[in-house]
Amino acid sequence: MIILISTTLGIALSTFIIPNNKLWSTIIAQTSLLSILSLITISNHWASSWHNLSLTLASDSISAPLIILSCWLAPLSIIASQSNLNNNSNLNQRTFIILIITITSALIITFSSLELMLFYIAFETTLIPTLILITRWGIQMERFQAGLYFIFYTLFGSLPLLISLIALYLSSSSLSIPNIELIWTSPSNTNSLTIWWALSIIAFLVKMPIYGFHLWLPKAHVEAPIAGSMILAAILLKLGGYGLIRLINLFSTISLHSISTIFIIFCSWGALVTSIICLRQTDLKALIAYSSVGHMSIVASGIFTQSNWGTNGAIILMVAHGLVSSALFSLANTTYERNNTRTLAITRGLNLILPLTTLWWLLMCAANLGLPPFPNLIGEIMILSSIISWSVWLFPILGLTTVFGAIYSLLIFQLSQQNSPTNFLSNIPLYFTREHLLALLHIFPLILIIVNPTSTLLC
Repeated sequence: MIILISTTLGIALSTFIIPNNKLWSTIIAQTSLLSILSLITISNHWASSWHNLSLTLASDSISAPLIILSCWLAPLSIIASQSNLNNNSNLNQRTFIILIITITSALIITFSSLELMLFYIAFETTLIPTLILITRWGIQMERFQAGLYFIFYTLFGSLPLLISLIALYLSSSSLSIPNIELIWTSPSNTNSLTIWWALSIIAFLVKMPIYGFHLWLPKAHVEAPIAGSMILAAILLKLGGYGLIRLINLFSTISLHSISTIFIIFCSWGALVTSIICLRQTDLKALIAYSSVGHMSIVASGIFTQSNWGTNGAIILMVAHGLVSSALFSLANTTYERNNTRTLAITRGLNLILPLTTLWWLLMCAANLGLPPFPNLIGEIMILSSIISWSVWLFPILGLTTVFGAIYSLLIFQLSQQNSPTNFLSNIPLYFTREHLLALLHIFPLILIIVNPTSTLLC
Protein backbone atom coordinates (compact mmCIF):
# COMPACT_ATOMS: atom_id res chain seq x y z
CA MET A 1 0.00 0.00 0.00
CA ILE A 2 2.85 2.36 0.78
CA ILE A 3 4.24 1.72 -2.71
CA LEU A 4 0.93 2.68 -4.35
CA ILE A 5 0.50 5.84 -2.29
CA SER A 6 4.13 6.86 -2.89
CA THR A 7 3.60 6.35 -6.62
CA THR A 8 0.53 8.58 -6.66
CA LEU A 9 2.45 11.25 -4.73
CA GLY A 10 5.28 11.03 -7.27
CA ILE A 11 2.82 11.39 -10.15
CA ALA A 12 1.25 14.47 -8.53
CA LEU A 13 4.65 16.10 -8.00
CA SER A 14 5.86 15.31 -11.52
CA THR A 15 2.77 16.99 -12.96
CA PHE A 16 4.29 20.38 -12.10
CA ILE A 17 7.62 19.78 -13.87
CA ILE A 18 6.69 17.81 -17.02
CA PRO A 19 7.02 19.90 -20.21
CA ASN A 20 3.75 20.88 -21.87
CA ASN A 21 4.31 18.82 -25.02
CA LYS A 22 4.90 15.63 -23.01
CA LEU A 23 2.34 16.16 -20.23
CA TRP A 24 -0.42 13.77 -21.31
CA SER A 25 1.79 10.96 -22.58
CA THR A 26 3.92 11.00 -19.43
CA ILE A 27 0.94 11.08 -17.04
CA ILE A 28 -0.80 8.25 -18.90
CA ALA A 29 2.41 6.18 -18.73
CA GLN A 30 2.85 6.88 -15.01
CA THR A 31 -0.77 6.04 -14.12
CA SER A 32 -0.49 2.87 -16.23
CA LEU A 33 2.51 1.90 -14.12
CA LEU A 34 0.37 2.57 -11.02
CA SER A 35 -2.31 0.18 -12.30
CA ILE A 36 0.33 -2.52 -12.86
CA LEU A 37 1.77 -1.98 -9.37
CA SER A 38 -1.72 -2.37 -7.88
CA LEU A 39 -1.59 -6.06 -8.83
CA ILE A 40 0.62 -6.61 -5.77
CA THR A 41 -2.57 -6.56 -3.70
CA ILE A 42 -3.60 -9.90 -5.22
CA SER A 43 -2.91 -12.66 -2.73
CA ASN A 44 -3.77 -16.31 -2.22
CA HIS A 45 -4.43 -15.80 1.49
CA TRP A 46 -7.75 -16.67 3.05
CA ALA A 47 -10.52 -14.07 3.14
CA SER A 48 -10.08 -13.38 6.84
CA SER A 49 -6.39 -12.53 6.51
CA TRP A 50 -4.76 -9.17 5.85
CA HIS A 51 -1.69 -8.83 3.68
CA ASN A 52 0.60 -6.07 2.37
CA LEU A 53 0.57 -4.79 5.94
CA SER A 54 1.88 -1.46 7.20
CA LEU A 55 1.06 0.49 10.36
CA THR A 56 -2.38 1.68 9.25
CA LEU A 57 -2.83 0.21 5.76
CA ALA A 58 -3.43 -3.30 4.48
CA SER A 59 -5.55 -5.18 1.98
CA ASP A 60 -7.67 -8.30 2.01
CA SER A 61 -9.88 -10.08 -0.48
CA ILE A 62 -12.65 -7.48 0.01
CA SER A 63 -10.52 -4.42 -0.68
CA ALA A 64 -8.00 -5.80 -3.20
CA PRO A 65 -10.38 -5.92 -6.23
CA LEU A 66 -11.57 -2.38 -5.51
CA ILE A 67 -8.01 -1.06 -5.12
CA ILE A 68 -7.06 -2.58 -8.48
CA LEU A 69 -10.23 -1.13 -10.05
CA SER A 70 -9.38 2.34 -8.69
CA CYS A 71 -5.85 2.23 -10.11
CA TRP A 72 -7.05 0.77 -13.42
CA LEU A 73 -9.56 3.60 -13.96
CA ALA A 74 -7.02 6.38 -13.33
CA PRO A 75 -5.28 6.16 -16.73
CA LEU A 76 -8.57 5.42 -18.49
CA SER A 77 -10.21 8.59 -17.17
CA ILE A 78 -7.19 10.64 -18.24
CA ILE A 79 -7.20 9.06 -21.73
CA ALA A 80 -10.92 9.84 -22.07
CA SER A 81 -10.39 13.48 -21.04
CA GLN A 82 -7.44 14.27 -23.27
CA SER A 83 -9.45 15.60 -26.21
CA ASN A 84 -11.62 17.78 -23.95
CA LEU A 85 -8.68 19.53 -22.30
CA ASN A 86 -6.17 19.84 -25.15
CA ASN A 87 -7.43 23.32 -25.97
CA ASN A 88 -7.49 24.48 -22.34
CA SER A 89 -4.74 26.41 -20.64
CA ASN A 90 -1.72 24.61 -19.28
CA LEU A 91 -2.73 25.38 -15.69
CA ASN A 92 -6.20 23.92 -16.23
CA GLN A 93 -4.76 20.70 -17.62
CA ARG A 94 -2.35 20.23 -14.73
CA THR A 95 -5.02 21.07 -12.14
CA PHE A 96 -7.37 18.54 -13.72
CA ILE A 97 -4.72 15.79 -13.62
CA ILE A 98 -3.85 16.56 -9.99
CA LEU A 99 -7.54 16.26 -9.04
CA ILE A 100 -7.73 12.82 -10.69
CA ILE A 101 -4.59 11.67 -8.88
CA THR A 102 -5.91 13.06 -5.57
CA ILE A 103 -9.15 11.09 -5.92
CA THR A 104 -7.19 7.94 -6.77
CA SER A 105 -4.93 8.37 -3.71
CA ALA A 106 -7.92 8.91 -1.42
CA LEU A 107 -9.60 5.80 -2.82
CA ILE A 108 -6.51 3.65 -2.25
CA ILE A 109 -6.30 4.86 1.36
CA THR A 110 -10.04 4.32 1.89
CA PHE A 111 -10.05 0.75 0.63
CA SER A 112 -6.84 -0.21 2.45
CA SER A 113 -7.34 1.57 5.77
CA LEU A 114 -7.09 -0.46 8.99
CA GLU A 115 -8.42 2.41 11.12
CA LEU A 116 -12.03 3.48 10.85
CA MET A 117 -11.23 7.15 11.46
CA LEU A 118 -8.64 7.14 8.67
CA PHE A 119 -11.24 5.39 6.52
CA TYR A 120 -13.72 8.18 7.28
CA ILE A 121 -11.22 10.95 6.52
CA ALA A 122 -10.19 9.39 3.20
CA PHE A 123 -13.87 8.65 2.46
CA GLU A 124 -14.70 12.35 2.81
CA THR A 125 -11.54 13.50 1.01
CA THR A 126 -12.98 12.30 -2.30
CA LEU A 127 -15.80 14.87 -2.02
CA ILE A 128 -13.83 18.07 -2.65
CA PRO A 129 -11.93 17.09 -5.84
CA THR A 130 -15.07 15.47 -7.24
CA LEU A 131 -17.06 18.63 -6.50
CA ILE A 132 -14.41 20.73 -8.26
CA LEU A 133 -14.51 18.42 -11.28
CA ILE A 134 -18.30 18.77 -11.55
CA THR A 135 -18.52 22.54 -11.02
CA ARG A 136 -15.37 23.60 -12.86
CA TRP A 137 -15.28 21.26 -15.86
CA GLY A 138 -18.98 20.55 -16.22
CA ILE A 139 -20.63 21.52 -19.49
CA GLN A 140 -23.92 23.22 -18.63
CA MET A 141 -24.90 25.82 -16.04
CA GLU A 142 -26.85 23.21 -14.08
CA ARG A 143 -23.48 21.87 -12.91
CA PHE A 144 -23.59 24.23 -9.90
CA GLN A 145 -26.95 22.82 -8.81
CA ALA A 146 -25.57 19.30 -9.35
CA GLY A 147 -22.56 20.18 -7.18
CA LEU A 148 -24.83 21.45 -4.40
CA TYR A 149 -26.93 18.29 -4.53
CA PHE A 150 -23.79 16.17 -4.42
CA ILE A 151 -22.08 17.92 -1.52
CA PHE A 152 -25.13 18.35 0.71
CA TYR A 153 -26.45 14.82 0.24
CA THR A 154 -23.09 13.25 1.05
CA LEU A 155 -22.18 15.61 3.90
CA PHE A 156 -25.50 15.27 5.70
CA GLY A 157 -25.36 11.50 5.24
CA SER A 158 -21.81 11.35 6.62
CA LEU A 159 -22.50 13.24 9.86
CA PRO A 160 -24.29 10.31 11.59
CA LEU A 161 -21.38 8.08 10.55
CA LEU A 162 -18.89 10.37 12.29
CA ILE A 163 -21.00 10.35 15.46
CA SER A 164 -21.26 6.56 15.21
CA LEU A 165 -17.47 6.18 14.95
CA ILE A 166 -16.97 8.37 18.02
CA ALA A 167 -19.47 6.25 19.96
CA LEU A 168 -17.77 3.10 18.69
CA TYR A 169 -14.43 4.31 20.00
CA LEU A 170 -15.94 5.14 23.40
CA SER A 171 -17.47 1.67 23.65
CA SER A 172 -14.51 -0.40 22.47
CA SER A 173 -11.49 1.94 23.02
CA SER A 174 -10.29 1.16 19.51
CA LEU A 175 -11.12 1.94 15.88
CA SER A 176 -8.87 -0.72 14.37
CA ILE A 177 -10.97 -2.84 12.02
CA PRO A 178 -9.28 -6.22 12.79
CA ASN A 179 -9.54 -5.72 16.57
CA ILE A 180 -12.99 -4.28 17.20
CA GLU A 181 -15.51 -6.62 18.79
CA LEU A 182 -18.89 -5.36 19.92
CA ILE A 183 -20.13 -7.35 22.92
CA TRP A 184 -23.61 -6.53 24.18
CA THR A 185 -24.44 -8.48 27.31
CA SER A 186 -27.69 -6.75 28.18
CA PRO A 187 -30.81 -7.32 26.03
CA SER A 188 -31.78 -3.68 26.66
CA ASN A 189 -28.93 -2.62 24.40
CA THR A 190 -30.40 -4.33 21.34
CA ASN A 191 -32.73 -1.46 20.39
CA SER A 192 -30.01 1.16 20.79
CA LEU A 193 -27.65 -0.96 18.71
CA THR A 194 -30.26 -1.21 15.94
CA ILE A 195 -30.61 2.59 15.85
CA TRP A 196 -26.84 2.92 15.96
CA TRP A 197 -26.46 0.56 13.01
CA ALA A 198 -29.13 2.41 11.01
CA LEU A 199 -27.43 5.78 11.52
CA SER A 200 -24.04 4.32 10.67
CA ILE A 201 -25.05 3.12 7.21
CA ILE A 202 -26.85 6.26 5.98
CA ALA A 203 -23.59 7.66 4.55
CA PHE A 204 -23.01 4.48 2.57
CA LEU A 205 -26.60 4.28 1.31
CA VAL A 206 -26.27 7.86 0.04
CA LYS A 207 -22.88 7.19 -1.53
CA MET A 208 -23.98 4.02 -3.37
CA PRO A 209 -26.76 5.33 -3.80
CA ILE A 210 -29.82 3.14 -3.35
CA TYR A 211 -33.25 4.24 -4.54
CA GLY A 212 -34.60 7.00 -2.30
CA PHE A 213 -31.15 8.48 -1.64
CA HIS A 214 -30.27 8.84 -5.32
CA LEU A 215 -31.46 12.31 -6.39
CA TRP A 216 -27.93 13.73 -6.50
CA LEU A 217 -26.56 11.01 -8.78
CA PRO A 218 -28.31 11.67 -12.14
CA LYS A 219 -27.60 15.39 -11.85
CA ALA A 220 -23.95 14.80 -10.97
CA HIS A 221 -23.48 12.30 -13.81
CA VAL A 222 -25.18 14.41 -16.45
CA GLU A 223 -23.29 17.60 -15.57
CA ALA A 224 -19.87 16.09 -14.77
CA PRO A 225 -17.06 15.87 -17.35
CA ILE A 226 -16.28 12.44 -18.71
CA ALA A 227 -13.55 11.73 -16.14
CA GLY A 228 -15.94 12.70 -13.32
CA SER A 229 -18.67 10.43 -14.68
CA MET A 230 -16.28 7.50 -15.11
CA ILE A 231 -14.81 7.81 -11.61
CA LEU A 232 -18.23 8.38 -10.03
CA ALA A 233 -19.79 5.36 -11.69
CA ALA A 234 -16.82 3.03 -11.52
CA ILE A 235 -15.34 3.66 -8.08
CA LEU A 236 -17.01 6.29 -5.89
CA LEU A 237 -20.32 4.43 -5.86
CA LYS A 238 -18.46 1.35 -4.63
CA LEU A 239 -17.33 3.18 -1.49
CA GLY A 240 -20.85 2.68 -0.16
CA GLY A 241 -20.86 -1.06 -0.81
CA TYR A 242 -17.40 -1.45 0.71
CA GLY A 243 -18.43 0.50 3.83
CA LEU A 244 -21.58 -1.62 4.22
CA ILE A 245 -19.58 -4.85 4.07
CA ARG A 246 -17.10 -3.59 6.67
CA LEU A 247 -19.74 -2.32 9.12
CA ILE A 248 -21.89 -5.43 8.80
CA ASN A 249 -18.84 -7.44 9.86
CA LEU A 250 -18.42 -5.15 12.90
CA PHE A 251 -22.07 -5.31 13.95
CA SER A 252 -22.57 -9.00 13.18
CA THR A 253 -22.10 -10.12 16.79
CA ILE A 254 -25.81 -9.55 17.40
CA SER A 255 -28.88 -10.08 15.27
CA LEU A 256 -29.87 -7.19 13.02
CA HIS A 257 -32.61 -9.16 11.32
CA SER A 258 -35.38 -6.57 11.73
CA ILE A 259 -33.62 -3.65 10.11
CA SER A 260 -31.99 -5.85 7.44
CA THR A 261 -35.47 -7.06 6.48
CA ILE A 262 -36.61 -3.50 5.87
CA PHE A 263 -33.60 -2.63 3.74
CA ILE A 264 -33.68 -5.82 1.66
CA ILE A 265 -37.34 -5.25 0.73
CA PHE A 266 -36.80 -1.52 0.15
CA CYS A 267 -33.70 -2.01 -2.04
CA SER A 268 -35.34 -4.77 -4.08
CA TRP A 269 -38.39 -2.60 -4.70
CA GLY A 270 -36.15 0.38 -5.47
CA ALA A 271 -34.27 -1.62 -8.10
CA LEU A 272 -37.57 -2.39 -9.85
CA VAL A 273 -38.77 1.23 -9.73
CA THR A 274 -35.44 2.51 -11.03
CA SER A 275 -35.52 0.03 -13.93
CA ILE A 276 -38.95 1.38 -14.91
CA ILE A 277 -37.66 4.96 -14.61
CA CYS A 278 -34.86 4.10 -17.06
CA LEU A 279 -37.46 3.33 -19.73
CA ARG A 280 -38.72 6.93 -19.61
CA GLN A 281 -35.36 8.68 -19.95
CA THR A 282 -34.61 10.79 -23.01
CA ASP A 283 -31.04 11.71 -22.03
CA LEU A 284 -28.42 9.03 -22.71
CA LYS A 285 -26.22 9.85 -19.70
CA ALA A 286 -29.25 10.10 -17.40
CA LEU A 287 -30.38 6.64 -18.51
CA ILE A 288 -26.95 5.14 -17.76
CA ALA A 289 -26.90 6.96 -14.40
CA TYR A 290 -30.31 5.61 -13.36
CA SER A 291 -29.22 2.11 -14.35
CA SER A 292 -26.36 2.49 -11.86
CA VAL A 293 -28.90 3.27 -9.12
CA GLY A 294 -30.74 0.04 -9.92
CA HIS A 295 -27.58 -2.06 -9.89
CA MET A 296 -26.38 -0.55 -6.62
CA SER A 297 -29.77 -1.25 -5.02
CA ILE A 298 -29.34 -4.91 -5.97
CA VAL A 299 -25.80 -4.86 -4.52
CA ALA A 300 -27.11 -3.41 -1.24
CA SER A 301 -29.80 -6.10 -1.03
CA GLY A 302 -27.17 -8.81 -1.41
CA ILE A 303 -25.01 -7.28 1.32
CA PHE A 304 -27.95 -6.97 3.72
CA THR A 305 -28.68 -10.70 3.44
CA GLN A 306 -25.39 -11.18 5.38
CA SER A 307 -24.67 -14.41 3.51
CA ASN A 308 -21.50 -15.53 1.75
CA TRP A 309 -23.27 -15.73 -1.58
CA GLY A 310 -24.74 -12.25 -1.19
CA THR A 311 -21.42 -10.65 -0.22
CA ASN A 312 -19.42 -12.47 -2.91
CA GLY A 313 -22.01 -11.58 -5.53
CA ALA A 314 -21.96 -7.95 -4.39
CA ILE A 315 -18.17 -7.71 -4.82
CA ILE A 316 -18.27 -9.30 -8.29
CA LEU A 317 -21.14 -7.08 -9.41
CA MET A 318 -19.46 -3.94 -8.05
CA VAL A 319 -16.26 -4.63 -9.99
CA ALA A 320 -18.08 -5.65 -13.18
CA HIS A 321 -20.53 -2.76 -13.00
CA GLY A 322 -17.64 -0.35 -12.42
CA LEU A 323 -16.01 -1.38 -15.69
CA VAL A 324 -19.24 -1.58 -17.71
CA SER A 325 -20.77 1.71 -16.54
CA SER A 326 -17.46 3.52 -17.05
CA ALA A 327 -17.31 2.11 -20.60
CA LEU A 328 -20.89 3.18 -21.31
CA PHE A 329 -20.18 6.73 -20.11
CA SER A 330 -17.02 6.91 -22.23
CA LEU A 331 -18.92 5.70 -25.30
CA ALA A 332 -21.69 8.21 -24.62
CA ASN A 333 -19.10 10.96 -24.28
CA THR A 334 -17.36 10.15 -27.57
CA THR A 335 -20.76 10.27 -29.26
CA TYR A 336 -21.56 13.59 -27.56
CA GLU A 337 -18.25 15.08 -28.75
CA ARG A 338 -19.39 14.46 -32.34
CA ASN A 339 -23.06 15.43 -32.30
CA ASN A 340 -23.17 17.79 -29.28
CA THR A 341 -26.36 16.23 -27.93
CA ARG A 342 -27.29 13.39 -25.61
CA THR A 343 -30.94 13.22 -26.67
CA LEU A 344 -31.79 9.67 -27.68
CA ALA A 345 -34.32 10.80 -30.29
CA ILE A 346 -31.52 12.55 -32.20
CA THR A 347 -28.63 10.19 -31.43
CA ARG A 348 -29.57 7.33 -33.74
CA GLY A 349 -28.27 5.42 -36.73
CA LEU A 350 -24.69 5.30 -35.46
CA ASN A 351 -24.17 1.82 -36.91
CA LEU A 352 -24.21 3.36 -40.40
CA ILE A 353 -21.87 6.22 -39.53
CA LEU A 354 -19.57 4.56 -36.97
CA PRO A 355 -19.87 0.83 -37.79
CA LEU A 356 -16.87 -0.38 -35.80
CA THR A 357 -18.09 1.24 -32.58
CA THR A 358 -21.35 -0.70 -32.82
CA LEU A 359 -19.38 -3.70 -31.54
CA TRP A 360 -18.35 -1.80 -28.39
CA TRP A 361 -21.93 -0.65 -27.78
CA LEU A 362 -23.22 -4.20 -28.26
CA LEU A 363 -20.68 -5.73 -25.86
CA MET A 364 -21.24 -3.14 -23.14
CA CYS A 365 -25.04 -3.20 -23.38
CA ALA A 366 -24.94 -7.02 -23.27
CA ALA A 367 -22.69 -6.88 -20.20
CA ASN A 368 -24.96 -4.30 -18.57
CA LEU A 369 -28.02 -6.55 -18.85
CA GLY A 370 -26.05 -9.54 -17.51
CA LEU A 371 -25.76 -11.67 -20.62
CA PRO A 372 -23.57 -14.80 -20.31
CA PRO A 373 -20.63 -15.10 -19.94
CA PHE A 374 -20.09 -11.59 -18.57
CA PRO A 375 -19.28 -11.40 -14.83
CA ASN A 376 -22.35 -9.19 -14.25
CA LEU A 377 -24.40 -12.37 -14.65
CA ILE A 378 -22.32 -14.22 -12.05
CA GLY A 379 -22.77 -11.44 -9.50
CA GLU A 380 -26.50 -11.06 -10.18
CA ILE A 381 -27.15 -14.82 -9.94
CA MET A 382 -25.34 -15.03 -6.60
CA ILE A 383 -27.17 -11.98 -5.21
CA LEU A 384 -30.60 -13.06 -6.47
CA SER A 385 -30.06 -16.58 -5.12
CA SER A 386 -29.20 -15.22 -1.67
CA ILE A 387 -32.23 -12.90 -1.67
CA ILE A 388 -34.66 -15.57 -2.86
CA SER A 389 -33.32 -18.04 -0.30
CA TRP A 390 -33.90 -15.32 2.30
CA SER A 391 -37.51 -14.83 1.14
CA VAL A 392 -39.12 -16.45 -1.88
CA TRP A 393 -41.80 -13.72 -1.89
CA LEU A 394 -39.30 -11.32 -3.44
CA PHE A 395 -38.96 -13.50 -6.55
CA PRO A 396 -41.64 -11.61 -8.62
CA ILE A 397 -40.01 -8.24 -7.83
CA LEU A 398 -36.53 -9.49 -8.69
CA GLY A 399 -37.80 -11.22 -11.83
CA LEU A 400 -39.44 -8.03 -13.11
CA THR A 401 -36.30 -6.08 -12.22
CA THR A 402 -34.22 -8.43 -14.38
CA VAL A 403 -36.69 -8.16 -17.26
CA PHE A 404 -36.82 -4.36 -17.21
CA GLY A 405 -33.03 -4.25 -16.84
CA ALA A 406 -32.69 -6.22 -20.07
CA ILE A 407 -35.25 -3.97 -21.78
CA TYR A 408 -33.51 -0.67 -21.04
CA SER A 409 -30.08 -2.10 -21.85
CA LEU A 410 -31.34 -3.24 -25.26
CA LEU A 411 -33.13 0.10 -25.60
CA ILE A 412 -29.80 1.94 -25.30
CA PHE A 413 -28.36 -0.13 -28.15
CA GLN A 414 -31.42 0.00 -30.38
CA LEU A 415 -32.09 3.72 -30.08
CA SER A 416 -28.47 4.74 -30.58
CA GLN A 417 -27.53 2.31 -33.35
CA GLN A 418 -30.68 1.51 -35.34
CA ASN A 419 -32.90 3.60 -37.65
CA SER A 420 -31.66 6.19 -40.11
CA PRO A 421 -29.26 8.88 -38.82
CA THR A 422 -30.24 12.54 -38.79
CA ASN A 423 -28.83 14.75 -41.52
CA PHE A 424 -26.38 16.71 -39.36
CA LEU A 425 -24.63 13.47 -38.31
CA SER A 426 -23.48 12.62 -41.83
CA ASN A 427 -20.10 14.37 -41.64
CA ILE A 428 -18.94 13.48 -38.11
CA PRO A 429 -15.40 12.04 -37.82
CA LEU A 430 -14.78 8.36 -37.20
CA TYR A 431 -13.56 7.05 -33.85
CA PHE A 432 -9.90 7.68 -33.13
CA THR A 433 -7.44 4.95 -32.13
CA ARG A 434 -7.37 6.43 -28.62
CA GLU A 435 -11.11 5.88 -28.26
CA HIS A 436 -10.95 2.29 -29.49
CA LEU A 437 -8.11 1.64 -27.06
CA LEU A 438 -10.24 3.11 -24.26
CA ALA A 439 -13.08 0.69 -25.01
CA LEU A 440 -10.67 -2.24 -25.29
CA LEU A 441 -9.11 -1.47 -21.90
CA HIS A 442 -12.59 -1.58 -20.36
CA ILE A 443 -13.46 -4.95 -21.87
CA PHE A 444 -10.06 -6.58 -21.18
CA PRO A 445 -10.52 -6.90 -17.34
CA LEU A 446 -14.00 -8.29 -17.92
CA ILE A 447 -12.48 -11.04 -20.07
CA LEU A 448 -9.97 -11.84 -17.32
CA ILE A 449 -12.79 -12.12 -14.76
CA ILE A 450 -14.72 -14.39 -17.16
CA VAL A 451 -11.67 -16.67 -17.37
CA ASN A 452 -11.12 -16.71 -13.59
CA PRO A 453 -14.13 -15.32 -11.65
CA THR A 454 -12.79 -16.69 -8.35
CA SER A 455 -10.20 -13.89 -8.36
CA THR A 456 -12.87 -11.52 -7.05
CA LEU A 457 -14.45 -13.93 -4.55
CA LEU A 458 -13.94 -13.88 -0.80
CA CYS A 459 -13.62 -17.66 -0.54
